[in-house]
Amino acid sequence: MDLFVNAIVAGILLGAFYAAVSVGLSISFGQLDIVNIAHPAFVIVGSYIAWILNSRYGLDPVLVGVLAAPIFFIVGALIYRIYYAAFERTGQESLSGLAFFFGVMFIIEVVLILVYGVDYRLVSAGYLSKNVDLGFVGLPLRLVVPFLVASAMTGAVWLYLSRTFTGRAILAVAQDRLALQLMGADPVRIKQFAFGLAIATTAIAGALLIMIGPVEPSLGRVYIGRAFAIVVLGGMGSIPGMVIAALLIGVLESLVSSFAGPSWAPAVAFGALLITLAVRPSGLFGRA
Repeated sequence: MDLFVNAIVAGILLGAFYAAVSVGLSISFGQLDIVNIAHPAFVIVGSYIAWILNSRYGLDPVLVGVLAAPIFFIVGALIYRIYYAAFERTGQESLSGLAFFFGVMFIIEVVLILVYGVDYRLVSAGYLSKNVDLGFVGLPLRLVVPFLVASAMTGAVWLYLSRTFTGRAILAVAQDRLALQLMGADPVRIKQFAFGLAIATTAIAGALLIMIGPVEPSLGRVYIGRAFAIVVLGGMGSIPGMVIAALLIGVLESLVSSFAGPSWAPAVAFGALLITLAVRPSGLFGRA
């Protein structure tokens, strides 16, 4: 029973981090219909930036992620302009756009390998090695702090999308482009802003990732299938559904790792995705 409860708690903490990784993809893929398979690669870039500034200047990883987010936003906005001019404007975004983001992912991974090698990198902070014990439940701060930061970031993104004009315009741009234009909004600018916001979240998610465990350039591949599975499982573009799906995947992976072995954990996300597509293809909450 002790092992079971600790696995559940660890799964919830891990699930919140999965939500932080997936929230940007829920915007770009779930709401803008942009299949950005390079999304986890940007998370890894965020991890390396956190590692560089932490190892050289002793900056806290969370602070680095927050400071890097505006830069990631600008990069995301520029990438969307290239994507729009080359593919979306000409109606070639389906296959050619997918190849474009595959190329972006490949370039990021190769550059990181050439510059920093394939060694695992890890950040240091005084609180990362400490635990908080609540009876027989152990709460490692290396999971608790990412849980709190991930919850705050995901909640802030959801509030922005649901409470502001720009946020509601992002939700509307994939549903009724003409109606959005009649309201005086430029769909291209709205999508550019939304894609920049999606990439900005990867800066913070990357900082949280390297707090949880060591990172190397190809680690992003592990999160491609997991992040897409969470977005589809929760319902395309639904932030609350994505959060519930992330927590579900986190708990299931933790239980499987504890009782069946870590090698079985990666299959959880794909298994849950296949079951969901067979029983409820629209996901837990349907499309936003």
